[in-house]
Amino acid sequence: MIRIVIAEDQALVLGALSALLEIEGDIEVVGRAADGREALDLVEKHDPDAVLADIEMPRMTGLELAAELARRGSRARTLIVTTFARPGYLRRALEAGASGYLLKDSPAEELAGAVRRVVAGGRAIDPALAAEAWTEPDPLSDRQRQVVRLAGEGLSTSRIAGELHLSEGTVRNYLSEAIGKLGAANRVEAARIARDKGWL
Repeated sequence: MIRIVIAEDQALVLGALSALLEIEGDIEVVGRAADGREALDLVEKHDPDAVLADIEMPRMTGLELAAELARRGSRARTLIVTTFARPGYLRRALEAGASGYLLKDSPAEELAGAVRRVVAGGRAIDPALAAEAWTEPDPLSDRQRQVVRLAGEGLSTSRIAGELHLSEGTVRNYLSEAIGKLGAANRVEAARIARDKGWL
């Protein structure tokens, strides 16, 4: 029996994913979480074979969850199930240690097959997205990404500096570098471009 934990912040989607997988005779949903932090606790408690996780969740994203499970040496394999068909997200998911990346509009039968494949040690990745993911590398450094994300949320340079414990001059430098790399006109456009590409 394959034992899985599902992390999804939308209750209806969480219920639907659970119901789809519970139909399978060889898959058991042992935990349901509304965010990545709760999923981490459920993994500790149940020691599942796999974790299905959305990307954008409160408290801890699916990418952060995958990275933390990898850091802890968890045997649970992470499969990202998301609406975001963004190559940048796929790259970051794989770099974080995820074994699979499926879109929520994939056929239902593909989900169970993907779970079985990653638990068996393989990968399950949306093929069209996989081809696209390696054509355009993410140009941002981790610091530039943090600064652009906060700028996109409307924070001022001084607020960003306070949040990240940096000087205002350093924040301005990171923003300027990111705006240049992304070919953007300003910080708002830089955040939009980076978000659209899946780099934030």
